[in-house]
Amino acid sequence: MIIQCFQKYRYLTSAFERPAFQQMLEDIRTGKVNCIVTKDLSRFGRNYIEVGKYIEKIFPYLGVRFIAINDNYDSISNEVYRNNLFVSFKNLINDAYCRDISIKIRSSLEVKRKRGDFVGSFAPYGYRKSETDKNKLEIDEEAAQVVQSVFRLYLQGNNAYKIAEKLNKKNILTPMDYKKENGSAFYTGFKRNLKSQWTHMQVLRILENPVYIGRLVQGKETTPNYKVKKKVKCDQSKWSQVENTHKAIIPLIDFQSVQEQLEMDTRTGTAKEKVYCLSGIVKCGDCGANMVRKTIPSGKRKFIYYVCGSHKGNRDICSSHSINAEVLEESVLILLNHQIRNVADFEQIFGKVNIRQIQQEEMDKRSRQAAKKKEEMQRYHHMYMDLYEDYKEGLLTEEEYLELKEIYEKCMQAAEQILETIAAERVFFEKEQRNLYDQINKFKKYRYLKCLSREAVIFLIKQILVYEKKKGECYPRVEIHFKYADKFQAFFDMAKERYKKELHKKDLHRKKEEPYGEDK
Repeated sequence: MIIQCFQKYRYLTSAFERPAFQQMLEDIRTGKVNCIVTKDLSRFGRNYIEVGKYIEKIFPYLGVRFIAINDNYDSISNEVYRNNLFVSFKNLINDAYCRDISIKIRSSLEVKRKRGDFVGSFAPYGYRKSETDKNKLEIDEEAAQVVQSVFRLYLQGNNAYKIAEKLNKKNILTPMDYKKENGSAFYTGFKRNLKSQWTHMQVLRILENPVYIGRLVQGKETTPNYKVKKKVKCDQSKWSQVENTHKAIIPLIDFQSVQEQLEMDTRTGTAKEKVYCLSGIVKCGDCGANMVRKTIPSGKRKFIYYVCGSHKGNRDICSSHSINAEVLEESVLILLNHQIRNVADFEQIFGKVNIRQIQQEEMDKRSRQAAKKKEEMQRYHHMYMDLYEDYKEGLLTEEEYLELKEIYEKCMQAAEQILETIAAERVFFEKEQRNLYDQINKFKKYRYLKCLSREAVIFLIKQILVYEKKKGECYPRVEIHFKYADKFQAFFDMAKERYKKELHKKDLHRKKEEPYGEDK
């Protein structure tokens, strides 16, 4: 019986909630086991309080003999009472060892997360762990195509429920089934059927996951300590977020558009497969509420209008701001094509100058500003350090010393703040310039639109404001805010200025090459 007990439960070492350990306790209660043998006390458990409770209370009460071979402990021996202090001390050391290992592991994982290494057990759907480095992610082409189709369908106006329905109709494996099919020992308690089905929550998790743009976000959950295994959510400020840790599946501009759309109110009727082209984009120009579609039947015809959502709920809050949906969509289409042509002209101007040189000049300008501020900070720092010596030598009175000290401290703080602002502007400028060509290409993609599409509206329009119709006006005033308009204008001005400088240089060069005395 003793040997059977040892062989059956020899792998139980730490937690006491394990099914096998509970089975052993059940065998003890039913009389099948009356002796437990372990290699040493640490093999039985490393929780000081729990191990002591079992050895000193539970096992003696149940009449179970406990033996730890390497620690020379046998509960039936007469020496056991003399060794109680040694056993308690040994259990305390085992507990401390667990705590020390836990701290080291947590610290190691935190360093890896900050370095941009992937520390999860399973790679996110769409990726796989690299064969040469398990902490690096590589694109899984088959799953990545599904991820791209999910984003594409959503940008085309399909909601998460419809996307899940389409994936199920195509018999595409869910992330869980896909991992299992590829040999991963993945388990979840959410599975109820032999083959799981796509749900809208799975689709939303994919749409919201920044891992698909090359950004690794880890450390969202943790455990309170090494004794408590229950997961708790961490504050977002404590998350580890590292950019460009792996190759992106989804372009940044597409991901940003999806996040903007997820925040919109785009509810539709149950019979509607896709959201309306302008859903969530049209807002009241006076109160800022969403404009909602309203269908008014008239005989055999139906007229569709956009009306202020606040007015629809409470007529005392705002006026209706009513505008015919067809008129609004036609106006948006005209203005959208006009904006696309402007962007095309903008690209032509870029083609006449070296945009990389413009970008480099702008970066050099910020670098020079940062260098000057650093020199200014160093100068104030030296003057600040010399103040005390001048005060000690009697060159400054105490009032002059305190006054100058306060002035220099304020100057150093102001210079440091400006330096931080320049650094932030430089990072922002670098990031925005990387996205500029993607944004231009998006506008070019929708050139010569014949009709509005949800995808084009989401990518190119920030919001549409409809104001109340005034007396004498046929239609309400519509104001369209295009995306990237300010950015395009800023770069347009830079390119225009650069183009003027190049023309001026060419003109000077031409004048130098002209023969002296030649009549003009």
